[in-house]
Amino acid sequence: MEVVHEAGTRMNDAVDAIRREFDTVRTGKAVPSILDGVRVEAYGGRMPLNQVATVSAPDPALLAVQPFDPSLIGAIEKAVLSAGLGLNPSNDGTLIRVPIPPLSEERRQEYARLLHRMAEEGRVSVRHSRQAANGRIRRMLKEHEIGKDEARRMMGEIQKATDERVRRIDDLLAAKEKEVMAI
Repeated sequence: MEVVHEAGTRMNDAVDAIRREFDTVRTGKAVPSILDGVRVEAYGGRMPLNQVATVSAPDPALLAVQPFDPSLIGAIEKAVLSAGLGLNPSNDGTLIRVPIPPLSEERRQEYARLLHRMAEEGRVSVRHSRQAANGRIRRMLKEHEIGKDEARRMMGEIQKATDERVRRIDDLLAAKEKEVMAI
């Protein structure tokens, strides 16, 4: 039973990771999680943006970045600009405003393809968890720790869990793709 539980936990972790990755994909509206991957050169190292500033979305087409330490405003602006997100921040001395431009149709399709690649990586991760669990069950069967019926039942549970997690990833993909393709 422990094998089934561990496999389910690993599969849930894969789904959560995909959900977080999907959040970083830009849609037509301002969402603070777009900047989650931005790293700022601060205090002698590279730190995540959310550790040096507060990111908010005051309106659907704008992100506001409020640094905790005003001396980092230039570094934060530079980090957002160089993050490869296609965003152009503006700095008024105390606050960084990041306008979110509308996506072109070509860019929307590019993001949709990226989402499909991310989802496939998530499905592969879930399947790897299934494969590892099934391998452990086969080893237990071979070493006579469990019987054939118990092994078959456990593998069936793991397959059900795999199907459920893959379905969840597909649902997340469909929702995010709809959000990206919406004009």
